[in-house]
Amino acid sequence: MLTPRPGSQAFLLVSLLAVTGEFPLRSLHLLGNERVLRELVRRGSGRQVIRNSDGSAQIDTRLFQISGRGRDKSLRLYKGALPVLDWLHPAAYRYYMDSFYGHRFPGDSAHRERNHRVAEAAAMFMRSGVEIRPYLLPALQTESIRQTVTGRHAFYFARDIKKLRAGEQNKTMFTRTVGALFSTKSCYAVYNTRASAMKWNGLGEFKALHSLNELARMNGGTGMDSAILLGASEETALTTLAASAHPNRTEFRFDRIYPHIYFVPLDSFGIRMLKLLLTPDRNGKMLNALFDHEDRVRSGMGLTERDAVVGGVSVLSHFDGDIARLMRFREAAELYGDKYEVLCFPEQAGFVAEYMGTLAAVRTITIDEIEEAMGLET
Repeated sequence: MLTPRPGSQAFLLVSLLAVTGEFPLRSLHLLGNERVLRELVRRGSGRQVIRNSDGSAQIDTRLFQISGRGRDKSLRLYKGALPVLDWLHPAAYRYYMDSFYGHRFPGDSAHRERNHRVAEAAAMFMRSGVEIRPYLLPALQTESIRQTVTGRHAFYFARDIKKLRAGEQNKTMFTRTVGALFSTKSCYAVYNTRASAMKWNGLGEFKALHSLNELARMNGGTGMDSAILLGASEETALTTLAASAHPNRTEFRFDRIYPHIYFVPLDSFGIRMLKLLLTPDRNGKMLNALFDHEDRVRSGMGLTERDAVVGGVSVLSHFDGDIARLMRFREAAELYGDKYEVLCFPEQAGFVAEYMGTLAAVRTITIDEIEEAMGLET
């Protein structure tokens, strides 16, 4: 017997599939203990009694089904288990059926790849304390400037954003955004490049930026100039930077589109990075913990992208994973040839050292120390 109780792994997985449709089997580690989750999937793939957490209803069926082969294996809800969605929320079943063609999934690899990228992003945000369930979020609108979103972290799927008004599909059809993240006085475009270098479609991304910026202004009273880029590893960030260093048209270089691009790896460390990134006044708290006040450099001052000057050394904090700032910091080091240093986590050190080469020293501080300095609970 399976009982998806609130807070359990089964409830977590069903809640995720209710809004993503499917999830890549190889990415179960994003949801917690992979061994435990694989055992849950094995059990849930066999026929058994599935009972509501309050005991008011039960069905005799399979909970999950697996489709695809190899690394493309996809976990979905079994058709006979769809009544479970009504146990989550009265609107969950209708959202699922409207979003996933009445439980009919296109079989081509492009649709499956897109669904997997969206699902991985949703899993990362869900584990970071972000609300991802559309039926529990305030509906976005495009009619007037209102404070639609609240201080709660909320992730809106790109497929739902495209439905807001006529013509939205054309604005975003060439972009790889998987959604938009609203946080405290901020909005981020979200991408998931998985294990591939991000190839920025300049014109498409500019259209997406304009569309999402309008959405942020009308629903959150804020603009948007930042993106979160999810990827398999720091190696993905390195190849993305290498591929973007000298584009054919410099105005389409990614940091011309988004001045801030926060690279977050698809793993448990990345989840902790997201929690730091979404902390209110994160930048001020972090820099206050790292530098003496007299060493701090006011944002926008000088030609070098830096956070402090300590003993004549220009220092950049890379704990937020902002690869756009890191690119500009390296360009300043190449141009001016002064002394430079990058502060980062040990998990980022290999990537930063390879990218900066001999242009800057690399010094590490653990994420435990940063969390403690910022007063965050782990």
